[in-house]
Amino acid sequence: MWWLFIPLVIVGVVLLLTLALLLLGRYKNGALLRPLITRLSRIGFMRRFFTRVSTAAMERQNPELAGALKKINAVSSNPNPQAVQKAMSRLTPSERRAYMEAAGEQGAVPDSANRQMRRQAERMQQQARGGRPGGGAARKRKRK
Repeated sequence: MWWLFIPLVIVGVVLLLTLALLLLGRYKNGALLRPLITRLSRIGFMRRFFTRVSTAAMERQNPELAGALKKINAVSSNPNPQAVQKAMSRLTPSERRAYMEAAGEQGAVPDSANRQMRRQAERMQQQARGGRPGGGAARKRKRK
């Protein structure tokens, strides 16, 4: 007869864990929950669950950024500069603007390997801000 209480105990434990996760998520804006999530994301099905939940939340909050990340992540398995540039060219202007704003907030604007790629990234940031791609500063010539 005691074995009838096993499902009730399991449901109670699951409810307590859910309550603990909710409280950890609310306390200090989830600072205590982040290490727990990183450990749980080592498990395959949990990682897929977390990515699905985060993309759904992003699609609700910022659909342009979600579309941009979906297009950029298509080439993330092979991140050579040409593939990334090709994926960036497929973005709409609103998606590009949202991606550059998010990358600027994260501080994840990648340091490019050479001068040409750095200048190209600067031009894209200028276009995202609505400025001229040339920079706009006039250069003075030296007199001989």
